[in-house]
Amino acid sequence: MRSTQFWLESTIIGRATKSQQRRSAVTATVRLSTQSQTPIRLLPSIPRRLRRVAATICTDWVTEGHTEVSIVLTDDDGIRVLNAEWRGLDQATDVLSFPQFDLPVPRNAPCLGDVVISVETARRQAQELGNSLTDEMVILLVHGLLHLLGEDHEAPEDSRRMADCEGRWLKRFRIDSGLIQRTGVT
Repeated sequence: MRSTQFWLESTIIGRATKSQQRRSAVTATVRLSTQSQTPIRLLPSIPRRLRRVAATICTDWVTEGHTEVSIVLTDDDGIRVLNAEWRGLDQATDVLSFPQFDLPVPRNAPCLGDVVISVETARRQAQELGNSLTDEMVILLVHGLLHLLGEDHEAPEDSRRMADCEGRWLKRFRIDSGLIQRTGVT
């Protein structure tokens, strides 16, 4: 059995660089932290994978310079408080995004915003759907990052576009279906 590690009020910073025949390299800093009253148990590979996924998407989005994104892992109580405060829904949810910019998001944005994921909800959804916790958290992270980049799923056309984008990214990370696809919102 693999050991678990506590991630309590920690910050882990990962960096990625992409240069595709460009003069200036594109870099991204991913800050991963936890905000929870109880310790969040995760295999060490999960935060590493989340940082890699976020850095890959961010460096693909930004056309020049440096950008930053924050990932906050919390519990159901923590995300419920945020959901009530910012969306008026007094209930836990799986993922929330807090973009730094209004639309359209600049391609040279120095900071894209924050993605908050409830590890408790991710764990339940992973069990219900037969996913690993890692894959479920990547699905939620990709969904949240796409919101930071200006994607939405309120209108049917927007939902189709976001589902396509989500699907392309998840395929790249070897995951079959995304959040929008499995909820049938498209």
